Amino acid sequence: MAATVIETRGLTRRFAGVTALHGIDLSVTAGEAVALFGHNGAGKTTLLRLLAMLLRPSAGTVHLFGRAITEAGGVIRSRIGFLSHQSFLYPDLTPTENLEFYARMFGVQAVASRVSTLLEQVGLGGWAHRPVRTLSRGLEQRCAVARALLHEPALLLLDEPFTGLDVDAAQMLSDTLRGAHAAGTTLLMVTHDMPRGFDLCRRGIILARGRLVWDGSIAASERATFDRAYSAAARGTTSSSGHEGSADNRVTAESKVPLPPGEAGEGMR
Repeated sequence: MAATVIETRGLTRRFAGVTALHGIDLSVTAGEAVALFGHNGAGKTTLLRLLAMLLRPSAGTVHLFGRAITEAGGVIRSRIGFLSHQSFLYPDLTPTENLEFYARMFGVQAVASRVSTLLEQVGLGGWAHRPVRTLSRGLEQRCAVARALLHEPALLLLDEPFTGLDVDAAQMLSDTLRGAHAAGTTLLMVTHDMPRGFDLCRRGIILARGRLVWDGSIAASERATFDRAYSAAARGTTSSSGHEGSADNRVTAESKVPLPPGEAGEGMR
């Protein structure tokens, strides 16, 4: 039986007294590839940032790799790769210097070889020694992809990873994610790009206004069921598919909540 990589129970997050996530119960096993869908304001980015330990829960629990994040945060972080709307790159350093810094922080062996291999893999060989601040948004995103993969994480948390990528770069990322998944990496990916979500993942989750309202297969044979659930979430109702979240997690009144400036400047998505 596959081990559980992500386990949340009653996970709740509030900002300024407004609830952004309502009692999320979620379980993801090792080796799964899961796409997280939802309209703007659904709470997708908030959930990923909680799992990446960049936000603290207001209530509920999070266990990653069988351990509570409150007890083993440092150990767990070394097993996670996080790709966000922020690149987490130092703008005055080059891609090589950024990756060398993160490689040493994560204890990566053979740093120079690993960095060189990744830069070529993401198509940044020709820009390896230029400051990140001089790169286009798409090239910076390629470097952020390399940063997230650098230490060969067991869990990849991806927040709109295809943002800013051209066609060739998007194909590169798709191939890279398939390779990581084939090697055993667990993927949880937020995306509005449904075709890519369907292509890379076999399980889908829908969040609506901070609640988990549907969880099930997004294989081609189940696509009509997903479509009904997604449309129902957009209308503020729930699907009768049998895959929806518990009664406590269903859609209620809308709440679109921005993160305060102290929370790294990212609103709830």
